[in-house]
Amino acid sequence: MHGLVNRSIQCFVRDTYGSRIWAEVTNALGVGPEGFESMLIYPDDLTIQLLDETSRVLDKPKDILLEDVGTYLVSHPNSEAIRRLLRFGGDNFPDFLHSLDDLPDRAALAVVDLEFPELELLDGVDGQFTLHVRGPHPEFAYALVGLLRTMADDYGALVLLDQDATEDGNMQIRISLLDIAFAEGRSFSLAGPSQNVAGDPQ
Repeated sequence: MHGLVNRSIQCFVRDTYGSRIWAEVTNALGVGPEGFESMLIYPDDLTIQLLDETSRVLDKPKDILLEDVGTYLVSHPNSEAIRRLLRFGGDNFPDFLHSLDDLPDRAALAVVDLEFPELELLDGVDGQFTLHVRGPHPEFAYALVGLLRTMADDYGALVLLDQDATEDGNMQIRISLLDIAFAEGRSFSLAGPSQNVAGDPQ
């Protein structure tokens, strides 16, 4: 597993719950308090253990934990660069949804060796969409649910999201777009902020 995945979970835990909780997780894993390096590759089993221990320490089901991580990645000030990358997908939420098919390729350009799930968006009728998530780690679809819900708020759209497994063992996310302009979205400028607010200060 790419270290960026482990590092994202680490930053979520420390920024949301504090260093003491993160220390409890690392102690259980036998990992030093410095945690994970973003650009290293770690065994998949270690990432699974990381999720299991974090779920246990926080007393939170793993699917909810992953959804919270997805929310963190596009809402926390330390992750502003990810939000900006996603907002370049379009001027409104439907445009953003249609840009998701290209997201794995864009992620690969930014981070070599990042194993991103294959995404395929299917249009339905009356604002209904289905996002198919395929790959070796289908459970990360839960993180995409958190990301999608937060990005809908970012655009000011009102959506309902649901996810389940498909017959081939992958995941699908059903998206019901109820109102494209339900609320005022967060401001966004192509020029970007006057100073860099993204990054991992930890």
